[in-house]
Amino acid sequence: MTTPMAGHTAERIASNSSSQHNYDQPSPRPLQSGQDGLDSNSSSVEKNSTILDWDGPNDPGNPYNWSLTRKRLVTGIALLSTLLVPLNGTSITVAAIEINEEYGISDAAFPHSYWPVASWTLGGALFVILLLPLMEDIGIRIGFLVSYAFFLIMIIPQALANSFATLIVTRFFSGGAVCLLANTVASVIPDIWADDRARSIPVGLYILTYEMGNTLAPPMFAGVMQYIGNWRWIFYIQLIIYGALAPLFYIMLKETRGDVILRRRAKQIRKSTGKSVYTAAELNQPSLYSRLLKSTTRPAYLLFTEPVLLTSTLWSAFSFGTVFLFTQSTALVFTNLYGWEEYSIGYVQGAVVIGEIIGWPPTLYSSYLYQKSASRNKEMPGTPIPEARLYLSVFGSFVGIAGGMFVYAWTAYPNIPWIAPTIGLGMVGFGIQVVVTGVADYVTDIYAASGYAGSAVSAVAAGENVVAAFLPLAAQSMYTNLGFQWASTLLALLAVLLSFAPVIFIVFGRRLRARSPFMRAGGQTGNVVDERSVHEMDDK
Repeated sequence: MTTPMAGHTAERIASNSSSQHNYDQPSPRPLQSGQDGLDSNSSSVEKNSTILDWDGPNDPGNPYNWSLTRKRLVTGIALLSTLLVPLNGTSITVAAIEINEEYGISDAAFPHSYWPVASWTLGGALFVILLLPLMEDIGIRIGFLVSYAFFLIMIIPQALANSFATLIVTRFFSGGAVCLLANTVASVIPDIWADDRARSIPVGLYILTYEMGNTLAPPMFAGVMQYIGNWRWIFYIQLIIYGALAPLFYIMLKETRGDVILRRRAKQIRKSTGKSVYTAAELNQPSLYSRLLKSTTRPAYLLFTEPVLLTSTLWSAFSFGTVFLFTQSTALVFTNLYGWEEYSIGYVQGAVVIGEIIGWPPTLYSSYLYQKSASRNKEMPGTPIPEARLYLSVFGSFVGIAGGMFVYAWTAYPNIPWIAPTIGLGMVGFGIQVVVTGVADYVTDIYAASGYAGSAVSAVAAGENVVAAFLPLAAQSMYTNLGFQWASTLLALLAVLLSFAPVIFIVFGRRLRARSPFMRAGGQTGNVVDERSVHEMDDK
């Protein structure tokens, strides 16, 4: 997963939140000759050009001015795709035995059957970093439709694969396409909902649907192996579902990116009148090479120079990685303790989905606590305290993830009913939803005003994908060598350790932010900005 709101989406949420206007971006300002990011002709073009902006705050073409019904419809379509496209990721895990038998793969010494899932998550990490900047040029609608078509094409060889290597390679590309799709539709939310209060429910639903999409596949496709028995039908059914939805997305998903809409207006005016009319975004936009360079280097630079970001990434990545870990550990626990068939393991993972759904309402209350914190913010009066995003995450991490892991560990005995460890799975699902949402919101907030939110959230997203790829590969060795109880206990103890991160942030948050030149650049602490450090960052 590229975690919710990765990269440029978070950057735009931050940008829109700080805007003084009630419509799209602030009014364009004149460019200076030689400004960084402009090509050699930009200054001369601007001198003879008219800058196109919205026709006032009530321009009907501005997505912020769409009717509430239209906003909800477009948001609903975006959330539907967010729920369904990640199903391709973990659906294959319910057919591990059958795929191994067909291709002569053995999991005796190492869980080789997980490689198609590992490649899927790694593809997501790479595609978002390298290709997401292109979506700024082509817009939400075209970017989504092109990625969706590529995604559909990549499912065909998965259904017809004649080798295990084909599965691994094609799933790398389908995983990349899924992450592009998820992050593209995530941009719909800041494009049409103008402020934090309006966005709180759509953002929460986006994170919930993405988490559920990654978790729902095993219980959803377990019936294929139970009643059909042919693993290829997992992908045939996906082709049917995704193919049937393609016309819906084509018709209903509209362009929501404000600067893309304006750019098309400007292009039409140039074509019909011959006048030199451009948008501010066209004149200000850095070169594609510059954007790609920053999108690939800046997240890594921040990750390894910002202790708060590194800790947040480890915390969130472990939380999200447990979703994929359970695809392996539940198979070991429930087949050995209760003698369940392999496909039945998919059903029990539905407990994680239920836990995630239960975890959504608390995230809404967390948004309420965040807004309420503005009244007691002595650092920046009237502004919510960033660490208020983490209050419920402490409970979700200690009780949900760590507590759930302990329950999962010490109820894993054949004389204890299967529902007991299943409750532990549900508790972890609850914690995952609360923690991942809290981290995404917190990281976006603390880097928002400085303009580094996109890079920071991209770093978190990349970390989540890497952990989701490799943590489950250790499950077989852990649960075989340590035993079911102590393997899960080890994970629970690690969760306890990471759960202290939000406590430290809440207690020492202001001091930690004061130490970061990139948070200070946005005025988060009121201290003097280290301009040299920030300029060094801009060169990265």
